[in-house]
Amino acid sequence: MDFSLSPELQDLQARTHAFIRDRIIPLESDSRQTSHGPTEAFRRELNALADEAGLLAPHVSPKYGGLGLNNVGRAVVFEAAGYSLLGPLAMNIFAPDEGNMHLLEVVATEDQKERWLRPLARGEIRSCFCMTEPSPGAGSDPGALNTTAVLHGNHYIINGTKWFITGADGAGFAIIMAKGEDGNATMFLADMDTPGIEVVRAMDSLDHAFPGGHAVVRFNNLRVPASDILGEPGKGFRYAQVRLAPARLTHCMRWLGTARRAHDIASAYAGKREVFGHKLVAHEGVGFMLADNEIDIRMSRLSIWHTAWLLDQGARGTAESSIAKVFCSEAIWRVVDRCVQVLGGQGVTGETLVARIFNEVRGFRIYDGPSEVHRWSIAQRIARQGANW
Repeated sequence: MDFSLSPELQDLQARTHAFIRDRIIPLESDSRQTSHGPTEAFRRELNALADEAGLLAPHVSPKYGGLGLNNVGRAVVFEAAGYSLLGPLAMNIFAPDEGNMHLLEVVATEDQKERWLRPLARGEIRSCFCMTEPSPGAGSDPGALNTTAVLHGNHYIINGTKWFITGADGAGFAIIMAKGEDGNATMFLADMDTPGIEVVRAMDSLDHAFPGGHAVVRFNNLRVPASDILGEPGKGFRYAQVRLAPARLTHCMRWLGTARRAHDIASAYAGKREVFGHKLVAHEGVGFMLADNEIDIRMSRLSIWHTAWLLDQGARGTAESSIAKVFCSEAIWRVVDRCVQVLGGQGVTGETLVARIFNEVRGFRIYDGPSEVHRWSIAQRIARQGANW
């Protein structure tokens, strides 16, 4: 693997850094941020800034207005964007829209791409991905899917309840995972204003960065034309892997940028604050925490780049993305937690951005598969094939 970056990618990285520094970070205190994410008007304003800078949806193919970045390119640019909590939103590379765009590009028909992908890539609408259900339905075990889809003529009738559906409130459309009469899962596309879709309530959460928050969504005899199936009937779980393996990795990319921001804030403070006659960073208790941050950041980046490179070579990368997801989510959490400690009282207040980052990154160890499930999956693979894959 060659870790050098092409001149074009280095230029794009520098442009992204400058855009985040000059245009986005000054907006971080904007009042149009709620407990359920930035308002729609603010999101559109941020997207317009990225569009003006030529940085909107860079992961999408040029046919739909993007730059067509491969996975290594995304690793570089997404990390740069994540340096501000608003950066991925501004550049239209935030979850769940980024993963949904990838899935639509790979699986959707041309008509579906024109109807849903193109406006999504342009930031004209948002989307949501409806899979997780209340107990005893699907969560970490997608095989427990309870939402049903029954064929009736040339339509499917969908019934069920989903929750933790990120971005559902205000989304333009949903990708819905439902179980057919044969027990297999199918993905469906539906506009959110279709009769039979109800956003029941927004759920309170630690994080506040996702537009539309996280919601409970109910499907009451929702009628979806057979033409709006995403891909082929019965292959929903296969398509979920098309989405989830890269999406796990892009989460790592974005949150690594955020962890770097927290580390820079804590390092700057430790370099200026004097205690017991020395700068704080000169005390080993603090200096070693910052050194451990550098180690976790560096090793996370290497894990991300390696997995991204494998995906670009055509590998499935399922196990590698699980490993990266576990390591990065826990390393990023360690980094931010140390930053809180270094900052002392400022780390648990709104005096710096670190307390908010602390809340935002905690969920990463749970969504897109908790660490325990990924470890179990890795262990199962070892049991089948041994440790040398």
